[in-house]
Amino acid sequence: MYKSLGEFIAKLESAGELIRIGTPVSSELEIAEITDRMVKSEGGGKALLFEKTDKNFPVLTNLYGSERRMAMALGVEQLSDISARLDALVGTVISPKESLMDKLRVLPLLGEASKWFPQKRGGRGVCQQVVLTGEDAKLSLLPILKCWPHDGGRFVTLPMVHTIDPDRGIRNMGMYRMQVFDDHTTGMHWHRHKTGARHYEAYKARGEKMPVSVAIGGDPVYAYSATAPLPDNIDEYLLAGLLREKPVKLVKCITNDIYVPEDCDFVIEGYVDTAEEKVLEGDFGDHTGFYSLKDYYPKFHVTAITHRRDAIYPATIVGIPPQEDAYIAMATERIFLAPIRLVMQPEVEDMYMPSAGTQHNITIISMRQLYERQASKVALGLWGAGQMMFNKYLLLTPAHTDIRSTTEMAQLLRNCTPTEAVIRSSGIYDVLDHATPTCGYGGKVALDLTNVSQRDYTPSFDSDKLPSECSFNADFVERWSTLLLFADNDLRIDYKEVAEAAKCNFVVIFDRRAESLSAEDLLWLGAANTEPNRDITLYGSTLIADARAKHNTEGAPHRWPNVVVADHATIELVDRRWAEYGIGNFIASPSLRYEALLLSNKAQW
Repeated sequence: MYKSLGEFIAKLESAGELIRIGTPVSSELEIAEITDRMVKSEGGGKALLFEKTDKNFPVLTNLYGSERRMAMALGVEQLSDISARLDALVGTVISPKESLMDKLRVLPLLGEASKWFPQKRGGRGVCQQVVLTGEDAKLSLLPILKCWPHDGGRFVTLPMVHTIDPDRGIRNMGMYRMQVFDDHTTGMHWHRHKTGARHYEAYKARGEKMPVSVAIGGDPVYAYSATAPLPDNIDEYLLAGLLREKPVKLVKCITNDIYVPEDCDFVIEGYVDTAEEKVLEGDFGDHTGFYSLKDYYPKFHVTAITHRRDAIYPATIVGIPPQEDAYIAMATERIFLAPIRLVMQPEVEDMYMPSAGTQHNITIISMRQLYERQASKVALGLWGAGQMMFNKYLLLTPAHTDIRSTTEMAQLLRNCTPTEAVIRSSGIYDVLDHATPTCGYGGKVALDLTNVSQRDYTPSFDSDKLPSECSFNADFVERWSTLLLFADNDLRIDYKEVAEAAKCNFVVIFDRRAESLSAEDLLWLGAANTEPNRDITLYGSTLIADARAKHNTEGAPHRWPNVVVADHATIELVDRRWAEYGIGNFIASPSLRYEALLLSNKAQW
C-alpha cells in the first residue's frame, strides 16, 4: 500500500484525481466552501491539495470523495474486489469442513491472517521527526478547519483517536470530532454508544486520568479503518493490515504509552482528566446535513504534538449529502456485507445505503426468502447488529433485486400494500438524530417488499379534497405511488382527509420552503426530519409521513437544528476568487439551493 499520505497524493495526481491549488487560502470557511462545491460536483469531483494555507502545512480534502478514489485508498481497482476477497476468506474459514483435506486448506489462510496483525517497533517513527512538548505544542500551528458559519470553532475532522481499555489493555481507534478550545485543549466527542466513551467510563470508575493519542494522516486506509463498524475488541489495525495486505507498524508516543502508526503525518498526544467536569462542545455542521447542537463532552489536554517534516494535514467536511462520507459508506457496504451475510443474517444478498440516508437513516436490503414474513426476522436481526442498530428506515426486497436501480425500487413501492408491508419497532438511534424527542432512541419502520406482485391499479389523487392551504407535487404519483404535499410547518393537517383524497400508497408532507428541492434532497430531508412513532401514520391503505420541521409541538424535541449552509460572505469570496484557484469551470455554491430551509440565523431554530 502507501508508505505515506504524500505517496497517495502522488498516486492520485498521476491518475488525474487531484487538483493542486497554489494560491493562498484560509482554513476558516474558505477551504470548506471550495471543497463543498467540488464534492457535490459530478462523480465527487477531484481531491484538492491546498498548498498555501494560513499555517505552515498544506491541507488535503476530498481524498475519499469518489468511488474511484475510495478504491485507490484501499489499494484495489474497484470496491467489489474487496468484497470478493472477504467472501472467499470468511466463507472458507467458517464453512463446515467435511474432510481432513478441506480443513488443511484453511491453514494457509490462517497463516496469511497472522501476517496482518500490527507490529510494534522500537525507536521513533517518521511521525516523530519533529517533536513539540509543553507550551510549544500549540494546536494553532495546525491548519484545523472551521467548516460552517455557526460551528463552535475549528474542528479536527479526520482524527484517529487511540484509547486503551484500562481493564483489558485492548486498544481502540475511533473517529470522534475534536473542537479546538485553545492552544492546548479540545473537546472529545465520544457518543454514549462508542468504545471511546466506554473506556472513559472505565477510567472514571478507577479515578484515573485517561491517556489519549490522536493520529492524523498516513496511509489513507488508517482513517477508513477508524470509521469501520467493527465488533468490540477487534483491533482496527488488523482490518487495516488485511486491507493493505501487510501489517501496520506502530511506535510508542513521546508522553504516554499508546502506540500509533509510525508513518502518519501528525500525532497529538495528551489525556482526559476524568475528574474534570465535562465541557460545552458544539455547535457543529454535521453529516446529517444539520447542526448537531451544543452538549457536554470530556475535555482533552494536549501534552505533545509530533509530525513529519513534510507533513500534510488531511481534513474532511460533512454537511448536506452527498459528501465524502457517502463514499466511505460505500466501501463499508462492500467490506462488511460478507460477515453480515455469512455470520449474522445469511438471507442477506446485498445491502445499499443511499447517500441521502446519511449512513444510518435509510438502508435497502435484498434477501432470499424461504418462509412467510422472514423479512421481519431479518429486520429485527439487523436492528440489533452493530451499527445497524442506528438505522431508522429499512426496505427489504426479493433476492436478485437491483437495489441501486430506481426503476426496480419504484415498481416495488408502487405495487406494495403499505398495511401489509409495514414492520414497526423501536430502538437505538444515532445521538445526532434531531427528530426524536428522546436522544439516542426512537421508532423504526421497515417495508417488507419481498412478496410484492403487479397490481392492476392507477395511482391518483383528488386535488379538490386536499387541504386548501397545501400545495402539491404530483410528479411521483404514477411511478412511485407517492404524493408530495407542501404546507406551513405550523399548519394542523387532518391526515384522514388527506388519506381519503390520495388514491396512492404514500403521502409525504414537507415544509413549504422545500418545494424547490430535488427528489434526492427531499429523500434526505424526509428521512432526517421524521421519527416513525410520531410521524408515520397509516390511514386505510395509505401511509402518511409528516416530514416538516417540528418545534415546541407535542412529542417533538425542545431544540430543532438548522440546516448546514455557507454564509453569503464566504460564498461571495469564493465566487470572486474562483479563477485564482485554477480548479476549472465555475461551480456555484450548493448552499444556495438550501437557503430556503433556514429557520433562523443561528445553529438552531
